[in-house]
Amino acid sequence: MIRDITIGQYYPADSLLHKLDPRVKLVGTIVYIISLFVIDSYIGYVIAAAALFAVIKLSKVPVKFILRGLKPIIAILLFTLIFNLLFTQGDSVFRFGIINITKQGITISVTMAIRLILLIMGSSLMTFTTTPNHLTDGLESLLSPLKKVKAPVHEISMMMSIALRFIPILMEETDKIMKAQTARGADFESGGLMKKAKGLIPLLVPLFVSAFRRANDLAMAMEARCYRGGEGRTKMKPLKYRGRDIFSYLVLILFFAVIIGLNHVDFTGLLNGLPGFKN
Repeated sequence: MIRDITIGQYYPADSLLHKLDPRVKLVGTIVYIISLFVIDSYIGYVIAAAALFAVIKLSKVPVKFILRGLKPIIAILLFTLIFNLLFTQGDSVFRFGIINITKQGITISVTMAIRLILLIMGSSLMTFTTTPNHLTDGLESLLSPLKKVKAPVHEISMMMSIALRFIPILMEETDKIMKAQTARGADFESGGLMKKAKGLIPLLVPLFVSAFRRANDLAMAMEARCYRGGEGRTKMKPLKYRGRDIFSYLVLILFFAVIIGLNHVDFTGLLNGLPGFKN
């Protein structure tokens, strides 16, 4: 399962999405996440999903690779579904003993699952198509207004970028350590909760040691290249908006306007047979 955690990885490809300015992709990701939480109709989710799969097609990142990143959250999805189904009050549609499934519970369960899936896929696509350097430059540019209040924008951007890129590295390291400890007789699967918690000690100790060693190596490499933070630092390739970036912003504005506009349309008649939001 650890190998299935794909968030934070970069997938090299020659696509329009890879060539876009990182600021466009960061703003697009934020807008997409916000739109998922303002949608209040199934039509809105269909449009959001269609827009996401259109962008995935443009990115040339295999759909299987993106879907693989959903495997680690299956447990969270199931927990969310069951919790909302069993504990949401409302109009009963099925009752067996103390189990009472309501129309509102089904609606909330479905919408939460859709939101979570689209959110993970949408945010993962940004890191798949953006290199660490571009990600840092994009974050620094977007946070540049904070420089007026003396905020260390470059350092914050660098830390966020490094933390994001360390996720797949640490996952790979965890997988190696688990295999090594399993070969020595460690058991991470059987036993109760306390036994499993104790069994993680042989995994966590070498993982922390490895993480600190990698952080130290990275700091030494940056010092060896005379890195001294963002003060007075220039860029070999400064970010510049191009025509495709402006066009992407316009498409993004249109998408968000459509999502907001759908909230003011009554789909009661059209979705009469579904557990919709509007009655």
